[in-house]
Amino acid sequence: MSENTITTPAVADVPAKPRKRKRIFMWFFLAVQAIFIAWLVSGIVSVSHGTCDPSLTANACTATKEIGGGIGAALIIGLWVAADVILGIGRLIVVFARRKG
Repeated sequence: MSENTITTPAVADVPAKPRKRKRIFMWFFLAVQAIFIAWLVSGIVSVSHGTCDPSLTANACTATKEIGGGIGAALIIGLWVAADVILGIGRLIVVFARRKG
């Protein structure tokens, strides 16, 4: 071996740069929340601006709008909660799968 030989450090000797974690799940979760909020608000607004059948009285028209709006809002909120539970369980599965040890 000659004295002018240059050695390079082994790959294991170079510390790896810590990877910046991508927050894909967080942004997806926030996007789902924004979609549900927009859906709920648009549903409530459409009920308040809706028209009724001319054969209904004013009280019946108001009651119909309120009952229908309540059922629609409850359905949207129920779907929202179900989606959040499913996303939460999925997140827990991913976090526990990535745990070391």
